[in-house]
Amino acid sequence: MHTVVAEVWRGDFLESMHHGTVLATAPDGSESVLIGDVDAPMYPRSSNKPLQALGMLRAGLGLDGPLLALACASHSGEEIHLDGVRAILASAGLGTDALRCTAALPIGEGALRAWLESGGQPSPLTMNCSGKHAAMLATCVTSGWDTATYLDPRHPLQVLLRETLEETAGEKVTVTGIDGCGAPLFAISLRGLARAFGRLASATEGSLEHRVAHAMNTHPRYVGGTGRDVTRLMGALPGAVAKDGAEGVYALGLPDGSAVSLKIADGSQRSRPVVMIAALRHLGIDVDGDETLTALATAPVLGHGEVVGSVRPTF
Repeated sequence: MHTVVAEVWRGDFLESMHHGTVLATAPDGSESVLIGDVDAPMYPRSSNKPLQALGMLRAGLGLDGPLLALACASHSGEEIHLDGVRAILASAGLGTDALRCTAALPIGEGALRAWLESGGQPSPLTMNCSGKHAAMLATCVTSGWDTATYLDPRHPLQVLLRETLEETAGEKVTVTGIDGCGAPLFAISLRGLARAFGRLASATEGSLEHRVAHAMNTHPRYVGGTGRDVTRLMGALPGAVAKDGAEGVYALGLPDGSAVSLKIADGSQRSRPVVMIAALRHLGIDVDGDETLTALATAPVLGHGEVVGSVRPTF
């Protein structure tokens, strides 16, 4: 059973509620927030991308900086993202026709408008996971693995990515499914997801884990896009590693090893950043001392284009 973690107030009237599961762990591993069954299996969705990128680096992928951040991304489909995907593929001698992710339109409002105005159609290139898929293909070329079957769960790449996830999460994958982009999706618990993000963010300089964390925090726009909450969150927290995921999943690690993982039960995205900021408060983060964090602490409820209420955390 899930617990109410956010309320939707329209004026002085409680209109809706969001249930969810939340875990926030301090550097010593103690639980600052424990809401719901954080040990039950769940799909991390795109929150697992930084861990997949780590596995690809272990296989010899040569990306760094903004292109490595793009490998961890659910990007908005802006020009910097599309150019980055092309660059990753070109470095491996491949074109966009090698991508096997689902054709989709850009998810960023501005990027979508620009793409449609230019006559663009749904494409694997503009699918928000294309950075990850380009990196997967580049890893296959580097390792001498078949590129046509890289999405097969039995492919050497996917076997390695599963093993990397299990190692960093400290637990075994319980269920394997297919993500929205077509890649294999491995179920772990929110506890395992928090553990993995804490390890990434606190990794020692020079390690592959630190390489992923540094790329994401230094180039947050490549991880999300203009105005996206995950981009704004990492920009406000030096050294933080954060990744949003479909169906209301969010994970974050801080340089001291503390971490947050959460899932909104109904899959809604609007309460996800609100719940994340509430968990950060419990970890002692000065939310009110930062304009970006304060703005993310609630979400507006609109009436006739005006703010008439808000989405608020319950803890």
